[in-house]
Amino acid sequence: MGEPVALAPEAGGVQAVGEVSPAAEAFGVRAGMRLGEALARCPQLTVVPPDPIAVARAWERVLERLEGIGAAVESARPGEACFDARGLRRLHGGHLEGVLGEVRRVLARGGSAASPPCASHGEVVGTGTRAGSGARLGVGPVRFCAVAAAHVARVRRRHAVVDGAAGLAPLPVALLARQVRTAALPEALERLGVATLGDLAALSRAAVGDRFGRAGLLAHDLACGHDTPLRPRAPGETLEEELELPEAAGGQQLERALALLVDRLLARREREGRTLRSAILSARLVEGGTWRERVVFREATADAARIRLAAAARLALLPAPAQALSLAADRLGPPHAHGDALFEDGAARRDARLREAVRQARAAAGPHAALRVLVVDPDSRVPERHAVLTPFER
Repeated sequence: MGEPVALAPEAGGVQAVGEVSPAAEAFGVRAGMRLGEALARCPQLTVVPPDPIAVARAWERVLERLEGIGAAVESARPGEACFDARGLRRLHGGHLEGVLGEVRRVLARGGSAASPPCASHGEVVGTGTRAGSGARLGVGPVRFCAVAAAHVARVRRRHAVVDGAAGLAPLPVALLARQVRTAALPEALERLGVATLGDLAALSRAAVGDRFGRAGLLAHDLACGHDTPLRPRAPGETLEEELELPEAAGGQQLERALALLVDRLLARREREGRTLRSAILSARLVEGGTWRERVVFREATADAARIRLAAAARLALLPAPAQALSLAADRLGPPHAHGDALFEDGAARRDARLREAVRQARAAAGPHAALRVLVVDPDSRVPERHAVLTPFER
């Protein structure tokens, strides 16, 4: 069964363990359990510090292997992925077993313990994993059915199938926790005596919506075997910059390092003038482990000052001193609409914009807000005689 292992609580968060291995589950340890209670149930429990950077990179390799067999993958979180298997039948033997066999082959080839749950519409393939376990495959007509099948499957079995509402009926409502918008409902439903998805589907949709709002309506639809269409990700290149930091860097040193990373990232030729919709700010900590935060911008931008301002606020969340800081482009947007306007427009329009900018600056800061340098005595070694400041006119 292996060694009992659990993921350590995140720094600054609730002191509850994360994912646990099957050996730890045998002692009664569950994900989300308080650390003290987990150690009391299993004194030999090994607590592993979280490493979100390594998890993200390993999961990206898993998704790339799935995309390598032709799958258009949707992944809401590391360890869970969904894709439509119908279009892959002809590529892999003409039947579903061929697709599932190819999924197992590429996941086993990578040697990663984090293999995904996968789902597809019409013929949903799902794979799910836990710490210390291999890939678990599930099949169903929609995403939720496939993911539910993957989570009830056993690693040694070929795969599990959940065929619509009839297959979901005996499964626990705790599976709704896998959806972000319904994650808070299972506890409330269990207190009301709704233990299975079949119990939930038997209730009136209007009554569930009246009690739980939109989340309740979504949960009822899922229990009835209905789900939204898949939204596969668009595979793209990785743009990342990393900088080693001096010992115990903090404060202004971190901000200067961030500014350097932003400038380097925006200068990458592979960016091709595109804007950034979101970025990943991560760090390797001096005390061990890593830290990772996603920075989402209000609108797609390539403005270094705006990117620094948004990312600098996240540096305050660092749980410990960092020995390396990195910044990666998470989602790229279209090229900036006005990025080349200054150089591509005609001289008349350039001059008009410049005059308007000068007027606005003087209106805000006074007549001396816009000045120009006028060379008076080029041969003088005295700076005051060499050049003077005069009002800018154009």
